[in-house]
Amino acid sequence: MPETASAWRRALKPAAALLFLNAMLSFANWWPTPAVRPDHRVAPEFVWTWVLVLGLVAWRGRLGRAGLTAISLVYTALVISRYGDVTIPALFGRPINLYWDGAQLPRVIRVFTQEQPWWLSAAVLLGSAGLLWALWRALHGALGVMAREAAPWALRRRGALLATLAAALLVVANHAGVQATWPVVSKPVTPTYWRQARLLLAAVSPAHQAALLPARSPVDEAMDLPPGQALAALRGRDVYLMMLESVGEVVHTDPRARPVLAPLRERFTAEIAAGGRQVVSAWFRSPTFGGGSDLAQLGVLSGIDLSDPMRHDVLLTTTRPTLISLFGAHGYRTFGVYASLSWEWPERAFFNYQVFIDGPALGWRGPPLGFWHVPDQFAAARFEQMHPRGPEAPPRFVFMPTMNTHLPFSPVPPFQPDWERLLGPDPYPEADARRALAERPNWLDLFPDYLRSVSYAYRWLGAWLARPEPRESIHVLVGDHQPAASVTGEGASWLVPVHVISRDPALLARFTAQGFRPGMEPGGPALGGLHDLTAMMLRAFGSGLPAPSAQAGTVSR
Repeated sequence: MPETASAWRRALKPAAALLFLNAMLSFANWWPTPAVRPDHRVAPEFVWTWVLVLGLVAWRGRLGRAGLTAISLVYTALVISRYGDVTIPALFGRPINLYWDGAQLPRVIRVFTQEQPWWLSAAVLLGSAGLLWALWRALHGALGVMAREAAPWALRRRGALLATLAAALLVVANHAGVQATWPVVSKPVTPTYWRQARLLLAAVSPAHQAALLPARSPVDEAMDLPPGQALAALRGRDVYLMMLESVGEVVHTDPRARPVLAPLRERFTAEIAAGGRQVVSAWFRSPTFGGGSDLAQLGVLSGIDLSDPMRHDVLLTTTRPTLISLFGAHGYRTFGVYASLSWEWPERAFFNYQVFIDGPALGWRGPPLGFWHVPDQFAAARFEQMHPRGPEAPPRFVFMPTMNTHLPFSPVPPFQPDWERLLGPDPYPEADARRALAERPNWLDLFPDYLRSVSYAYRWLGAWLARPEPRESIHVLVGDHQPAASVTGEGASWLVPVHVISRDPALLARFTAQGFRPGMEPGGPALGGLHDLTAMMLRAFGSGLPAPSAQAGTVSR
């Protein structure tokens, strides 16, 4: 009996080391915080490390000090990469990008050290170094146990070798795209390094850029037209291009959504009609599903198919023109209104807005509602207050992504019909504010909250467009992608609605001639990808743009 207990104690140490090493490469983000939570799945890099150590021990009888140090260094780098891989998308809504983040890191450090006392900066530096040292020591120790105790034990047992073979086959199947392995094999880390290497190479290599991006886009064609021709049909009217977060086909076709949202779309149509506006609509195919709004946003602005995320990242390293460039070149003042951003956004250098407004710049004085704090209704109203459209002001091009329909769709801000009160220090009645702040996401059934958030979007957009305006404008409302499959269900399409709103029947006729239909309900097949919308808008806004040609790499959904 004592011998059995002793054997169990001896087995406990190597088992704990293996579990620890796997956990350090399989953890997931504890959204929406910088913290992480354990994941039960097998980490591919852990499996290959185990196979490597087994092979070295079988070949040489032991793993030398130099080999252990080298493997520990690589493993530490993988763990750090894993943390960035799962944390940066949760905090910033996009994957890690060394081209932008690497250039931004020194600036962040400089700003932090300038604004904090020296001792705090020193403490953070020492604490970070201590954390890295502790991570290294823990991994080095666990890998040493793997090599000295676990590997020799496994090499003497057929069952352990068969289990290793099974784990390796699972990882290979996962890499091959076998979906049945997803519940048991975590996302690998090494593709992140490969992707960043490709991105950095493409950033400095015109040949790699040419291989990924089309030689010409509709915006390039419009930029080459004679002066004044590209936007002639607008006659100097303001243009608002608004990306509606997570508004996809489901809001029109789901039998649970239609009874709730169809009457609100009818109300929306009536509200804008009271001001002399009409709307035409169509389906388009988003380059993404359930997330990745930046692919849809830049796809519309550039007119380039970004269904391959690498194409998006490489495009950001270039000086290719966008609608922002085009409108700016034609005398428009260009605005980017990103109410959800509360952190430094290095990619804004590519977009080159003449005026960029983020969440803190809007000065919301109400309660923090949801993960992004600022209600879309307030953002639209506050922008107009900050930049009034006087008779002498140049025409404007405004790009504004919304956010209150973003996962987890709750809390939903109250609709405030009193726009003046909305802009003040007490934007909501106390009971409405308390009720909104008390809401918590229902992660087991997100659909009701999704309906409420889209209802809020229709309500405030209709009321906003019904307000008097000092001069005429055109609004293009674009759903960026479908919500997650937990809302749409399995097998949902990648279609999104696009609505064009104007008082000019002749301008709207230019859209219906290309396949749009009158009203808020799109019909018929998709007219193309969201990047095709760019060419359609430019053909409607001006003259001389040639017929569209297929772009290499277009992906249908």
